[in-house]
Amino acid sequence: MTKTMAMAFQKSLPVMAGYMVLGIGFGILLKDAGYGFLWSFLMSLTIYAGSMQYVAVSLLTAGASLITVALTTLMVNARHLFYGLSMIETYKDAGKKKPYLIFALTDETYSLLCRADIPVGVDRHWYQFFVSFFDQCYWILGSVLGSLLGTILPFDTAGIEFSMTALFVTVLVEQWLTTKNHWPAMVGLMSSASCLLVFGADDFLIPTMILMTSLLLGMRKNRVYER
Repeated sequence: MTKTMAMAFQKSLPVMAGYMVLGIGFGILLKDAGYGFLWSFLMSLTIYAGSMQYVAVSLLTAGASLITVALTTLMVNARHLFYGLSMIETYKDAGKKKPYLIFALTDETYSLLCRADIPVGVDRHWYQFFVSFFDQCYWILGSVLGSLLGTILPFDTAGIEFSMTALFVTVLVEQWLTTKNHWPAMVGLMSSASCLLVFGADDFLIPTMILMTSLLLGMRKNRVYER
């Protein structure tokens, strides 16, 4: 178990660096909107959806209805539908850990787990659990710290929401540099650009995910690329 925890912690360190900064940004925004550190803690504990938590700040301040919140959440986090489908076999036989693994599947955790090279002697499902757990702890700690800093120090929060986009770009670059096959990344880029032109910035996300998944499945079936 100790070996499994140590490996999970080591692999999660890059996410810690990003989540601490992003969590602090979220905590500052939430505090600037008039919500204290307890809100930061509870939202990061129970919602735990980085980009959606940033959006939630605007929804809270605007007094949005439950229907608006539900539809917005579906749109913002629609990509997780496809993450879940691709992790069915990976999370198979995870037992009691499976509900938490599903709940804690963020973009960055997904990137760590979907390509994990687990050595002999490390329990696969416990490794998945600890990576997911450590990542959430980083996010919670950053959120609370940001809220406390927002109380003590004045901040100009203009543009801070772009930090989530910056993290996604970092993850993309890291995966591009560590893999020889760039077809999946190119498919994602071309699908996003095409759907953005056709559907516009407000409605392109779900069509992009459908197109990208269909193309990748077709390429895999025809052995255009290997996993």
